[in-house]
Amino acid sequence: MPQKKHSTKIPKIMQDYYQELTKLTDGFCLQYLNNEYKNLACYAAEALCRKKPSPLINGRLNTWACAIIHSLGFTNFLFDKNKKPFISYNDLADAFGLRKSTVRNKSRQVRELLKIHQFDHHWCLPSRLKDSAFVWMISFNDFIVDVRTMSREVQEIAFEKALIPFVPDDECLETR
Repeated sequence: MPQKKHSTKIPKIMQDYYQELTKLTDGFCLQYLNNEYKNLACYAAEALCRKKPSPLINGRLNTWACAIIHSLGFTNFLFDKNKKPFISYNDLADAFGLRKSTVRNKSRQVRELLKIHQFDHHWCLPSRLKDSAFVWMISFNDFIVDVRTMSREVQEIAFEKALIPFVPDDECLETR
């Protein structure tokens, strides 16, 4: 089974906001990060555009752009020097001309609005999904288990409930 896709519908009234916002996030991601971050930032911008009312109509778009990148970085360990890509929190804020406190507050708002949390497979870089142990941990009969060790039937149920990003056995078959 393929990984579930993010919605890409944007209300007409928000299309200009979306274009300007993604111009900022795309530029930053292509200069400092990678295409995976660029794509996730677009999904986040799309999701914020669909909120009713959209929070993007309040505040500066460069602040929202930085907050989106920070939120995704929070989930994907962007600020860990041992991971690639890496950028420091200070350099991220400086790149958008913002104070760290502004970034932190707006990022918290983005994470709350989009329900982004640490180890969230919905917002994880695709290249890290397979190797992220936390992505595959589920509660099964009151025990935390690695779903990759469970039967295909359990894996399919976990996928249907959006607990995991794809059925691991399907991905393994594709790489053989």
